[in-house]
Amino acid sequence: MWICLSESFLSIVDASDEPGTLLVRARRQGDIEAVFPDAKVVQSPGRDYLYRAGVKREAVAAALAEQVMKLAYPNFKNSVRDSHLHARYSTIWSAMASLQEYAPYHTTPRQGFRAHPLR
Repeated sequence: MWICLSESFLSIVDASDEPGTLLVRARRQGDIEAVFPDAKVVQSPGRDYLYRAGVKREAVAAALAEQVMKLAYPNFKNSVRDSHLHARYSTIWSAMASLQEYAPYHTTPRQGFRAHPLR
């Protein structure tokens, strides 16, 4: 699961060696600690995400619920103050916008658009 927050980008997966624990991963130093201040973060050079921490599943759920409860912006990208993170999120926004039949802010469908088949 990718989590895009105003101050952090996280990847959370069920890949911990401990039952009931999720592996929270980040590409930038401090992103995990911004959401999980008590996490024991380790650097893992040579892995896809440099920073990693095992966090109890309940703590992950509580932290994400807290993020939802304090959400107070009308536009996510405008809530991101770090210019480097904002630029990366804009790239993600553009890539994901290509999934919809109508380009953002357009009223006619994309020419040659092929919808993803339902599963």
